[in-house]
Amino acid sequence: MAADNAMLSRHLHRFYDFSAKVVLFVGAGGGGLFDPSVRPQKWIAIDRDAEALELLRQKIAVQPNPAPTEFIAAPFETVQIPGDVVYFEFCLHEFHDPQQALAHARTLAKDIVVFDHAPGSLWSFYAVEDELVRRSSDAVSRAGVRHCSAFRTEQRFPSYEELSAKLAPQGLAALARIANFAKERDITIPMDCLLVLL
Repeated sequence: MAADNAMLSRHLHRFYDFSAKVVLFVGAGGGGLFDPSVRPQKWIAIDRDAEALELLRQKIAVQPNPAPTEFIAAPFETVQIPGDVVYFEFCLHEFHDPQQALAHARTLAKDIVVFDHAPGSLWSFYAVEDELVRRSSDAVSRAGVRHCSAFRTEQRFPSYEELSAKLAPQGLAALARIANFAKERDITIPMDCLLVLL
């Protein structure tokens, strides 16, 4: 990812204390933003992408004294394991029905933490996720926000080729939206984020 993951991680861990909790980590595949020094009682890593979860398993395996972790390769909506907090990491906007996902999370844990793009983020526009982000943000707003933190970071790319490689999986619409960067180098795109406690 071309964003500053260390900075995102600092925001996350200042916002909510995951230590000594059973954490249902939704969208866990690939590794996430958790600081390895944070010691939850247990991670329950949930992602429908089994290969991404395997990468996370390998990353955790080399950590000294990692927290106990259970890996579940399944849609979150099918998970019935209770915990202390359900944490959605940059994935709620990808749910077909974010409101339903939050309602299910409420049956599993007292706290829900959502870390995602903010409506109006330029990065979400270029990634053709702006409408998805707006929809999930509306669902979060209706779910009873207890605390919220908004901030801006940046996506940085040394070349147009790296930017287009990052966004190619988003389809032709994304490539059309970034066409104005075709002759640029050292590209910086603002990425607005929200952390929300429900």
